[in-house]
Amino acid sequence: MTLAYLSARNKYRIEREEKSGKGFADFIFHPRRKNLPGIILELKANDTPEAAIAQIKSREYTEKLRKENVERILAVGLSYDTEKKEHQCVVVDI
Repeated sequence: MTLAYLSARNKYRIEREEKSGKGFADFIFHPRRKNLPGIILELKANDTPEAAIAQIKSREYTEKLRKENVERILAVGLSYDTEKKEHQCVVVDI
């Protein structure tokens, strides 16, 4: 995760716990170029990545990127099971 974050800084302005829609998104990646999608990353512990995607949609986290005229937005739900020590990820084009 850290390497992906560091690598993305050249192409995105990354905001953590950013106010958007009806709450605070864990991470919003604002594209520096028009041809790149915006990315909203929601993290969940002991839940599903689908629950994270549902939260992005229900709390309208896309609002900030839409106001910036970002045409394509990827919703990324990342979950971690603390007992099994396993990660799951779902990426949806919204």
